[in-house]
Amino acid sequence: MKKTDHQTTGNAVTVSPEFLGVKVVSQYLGVPTSTIYSLVEEERIPHYRIGRIIRFKRSEIDVWMEGNKKDCVAPEKVARKTVALAQKHKIDIDRIVRKAIEGTRGQRYTASCGKTRPSQRPQKGGL
Repeated sequence: MKKTDHQTTGNAVTVSPEFLGVKVVSQYLGVPTSTIYSLVEEERIPHYRIGRIIRFKRSEIDVWMEGNKKDCVAPEKVARKTVALAQKHKIDIDRIVRKAIEGTRGQRYTASCGKTRPSQRPQKGGL
């Protein structure tokens, strides 16, 4: 008999647990039921709705979990990659800052008009 087949014992019908409820999935994944409800609401977990009833297919939950797998990365590897990238592009930050400062010399911000305009030097001996 296949997993999806129904078994009848007397008057009761038992269904194999291919489709799981919220509580069973929360226990299966080791997370609170509130987390499962949030994932369903955000449509971030595969599920089925029958009216207000939410069901999950065990095989789809397993595939979904594999898709959420995060690989650990060694910090040394990340550092080497970052240094190599910086050396490849040879960014001269000092030159960029100097150029930005030189580009703003002789200009000042005036709040009344909201624009920059050439600065005016005060006259000698006067206010």
